[in-house]
Amino acid sequence: MIRKVGFIGLGTMGQWMAANLIKAGFQLIVHDVASEAVAKTVEAGAAAADSPAEVGRQSDVVILMLPNTPDVQSVLFSNDGLIHTPPAKRLIVDMSTISPVAVRQFSADLAAKKIAFLDAPVSGGPTGARDASLTIMVGGDSDAFEMARPVLNALGTSVTHVGNAGAGQTLKLCNQLICGVNIQAICEALALARASGIDLSLLRQVLLGGSAVSWMLDKLGPAMIDRDPAAGFRIDLMLKDLKLVQELAFELSVPLPATALVTTQYLDARAHGEGSNGNQALFTVYDRSSNQAGPPKRASE
Repeated sequence: MIRKVGFIGLGTMGQWMAANLIKAGFQLIVHDVASEAVAKTVEAGAAAADSPAEVGRQSDVVILMLPNTPDVQSVLFSNDGLIHTPPAKRLIVDMSTISPVAVRQFSADLAAKKIAFLDAPVSGGPTGARDASLTIMVGGDSDAFEMARPVLNALGTSVTHVGNAGAGQTLKLCNQLICGVNIQAICEALALARASGIDLSLLRQVLLGGSAVSWMLDKLGPAMIDRDPAAGFRIDLMLKDLKLVQELAFELSVPLPATALVTTQYLDARAHGEGSNGNQALFTVYDRSSNQAGPPKRASE
């Protein structure tokens, strides 16, 4: 039975996920480069560790929730990495969104040390992390998945084993592709409707009852209509994910023209200093190109 869970990476998503593991009754050992995030989680009932290696030493399993592939690589393989002091159950679950190519290499390198590695990226954003309603797509060994399932069930309402190492990340990148293109389509529709003098809230209400309904239109539509750039999932992180999509597509020789276009538009937003805005704030690009609004607020303002 898993009692002690290590958790490395207490960003926006990670803090909520850590809190839910504590609520579920797990003993949590945490580490992050941001001391404020660690202190907040310790106040909620976790114990702090000084390094990834120390997290591994104190835990049954370890969860990672980190920004990018190099961060995961460092936590696994640096001098104070988990490979040197793996958790008692010899299981590491990476819930970050990173390269599926890297995942396969990490999994092989850890398997050589008899350490199981699951890639288990999530969908649902900060709200899903807060409410423990994430969708979790898991790649890796099926026995390791069954061992991790009680922990993952404390974080999400949909937990699915989708294949071998890297399969979870591939599904997540497909998810991000659809999300990006869907946001782009909504921005185009709003720009056209705004220029036509249509009531945008009424437009959204009508579309939610028809075949154009989507999670993005439902959850992010109000912020897009109000020109609210407040960050949930930041543009900078969306760009990181879309870059991973394009890298995988390049490796597999799969053309993705819509993904290429929306990536360029997000780059336009970042070039205008809007990388910290929420990913719904792609509307700023359409505001500029259609001359329908002045400079938007940034999420930090």
